[in-house]
Amino acid sequence: MSLILVTREDGVATVTLNRPEAMNALSRALRAELAAVMRGLAADDGIRAIVLTGAGTRAFTAGLDLKELGADTSNLGAANAESADENPVKAIELCPQPVIGAINGVAITGGFEVALACDILIASTNARFADTHARVGVMPGWGLSQKLSRIVGLGRAKELSLTGNFLGAEAARDWGLVNRVVAPDELLPGAQALARDIASADPAMVHGYKRLIDDGYALPFGEAMALEQQRSKAANATVRAEEVEARRRAVIERGRERAR
Repeated sequence: MSLILVTREDGVATVTLNRPEAMNALSRALRAELAAVMRGLAADDGIRAIVLTGAGTRAFTAGLDLKELGADTSNLGAANAESADENPVKAIELCPQPVIGAINGVAITGGFEVALACDILIASTNARFADTHARVGVMPGWGLSQKLSRIVGLGRAKELSLTGNFLGAEAARDWGLVNRVVAPDELLPGAQALARDIASADPAMVHGYKRLIDDGYALPFGEAMALEQQRSKAANATVRAEEVEARRRAVIERGRERAR
């Protein structure tokens, strides 16, 4: 049985973590396969958006396989791997295509970090998030300690990370961690519909815009504004009037279709 399932349709790849009997825990084999799949999709010009989810309804992923770690702590090296060849979180982050996390169940510790690597999160009502690093005695190495506070605020991040308590789907939405919460049977169709919306835009523009948002978010505000100005000047100097007109008409037509 493959540890990662991939389907492709309408420019959208759906990637499913496939160890439901183990709550989709990130074994060494699954981590390697996920990293390889994401690197392959990143290089696929036919894929314009990616949906990442877990098999079953219990878990998106329960994080690093603690049974595997208990037998061999050398696997902890995965928490500090910097290369996308070994680190699935880095492989997700380096995808030029937007990645939508469809969080179908629990996302715990390393699984929480995988979720935070996605660009957009949509949660099932079954979704719950927890950071148990403090309870298992392992420091995060995939970005959770820095990303979470920037999303939900410093105090909330400390509350989650220092208690190890679970955060439910509705609270995650209220805290700005996920964009929306839907019924379990609406999760994957909703995430794929959003991915198709993204896939319908010009891929070069989407890739460049995603990169600008991410690069700017990592900078102080003044430097981020300067970065936008710099890239805007360079990109917009190459835009032709006929392209703007064609895209203007396409935007108007799309609006008409959605209003029907």
